[in-house]
Amino acid sequence: MRLIIGSKIKSLRLASELTQEELANRARLTKGFISQLENDQTSISLDSLADILDALGVSLSEFFSDSAEAQVAFHPSERVAVDGMGAGKFELLIPGSTNNLMDPIVVELQPGESLKDRGPHSGEQFGYVLRGTVTLKINKKVLKIPRRHCFYFKSNRPHQILNNSGSVASLLWVTSPPQM
Repeated sequence: MRLIIGSKIKSLRLASELTQEELANRARLTKGFISQLENDQTSISLDSLADILDALGVSLSEFFSDSAEAQVAFHPSERVAVDGMGAGKFELLIPGSTNNLMDPIVVELQPGESLKDRGPHSGEQFGYVLRGTVTLKINKKVLKIPRRHCFYFKSNRPHQILNNSGSVASLLWVTSPPQM
């Protein structure tokens, strides 16, 4: 019996709002291979399937499971570290959260570090400062948010999160919808 997985991978890719090329880059494969796979024109090794599913934030067991029950609790080892965001530590707390309505993230900013300046976009932002003090810029307004304080705003204005203090700052940051 031959297992047809191409349409399932295509559905997951589209739900993640990824192009074939973006998925190929994340999985270290070629766009042509992804296209052939989605059209069931080629077979796939278990290693390549694992790379694709990892890029989509889906485990092998979830992929092959007939159950629609989603994972509820997550171990710290399942977090997805993201580089190039301007922070010493930027971790997606829920694997595959870019497919959800919100994206919880832990951010740790060393003194002088800042997340990229974001232009206006749809959605909302929430942050809870776990350690230190963060600076939040919204338009030209600058707010200092200390430990145990939080912020919430609509993302329809330019905004940026910075650490202008002399010590490490960390926060729980939730974006809705996911921005990655």
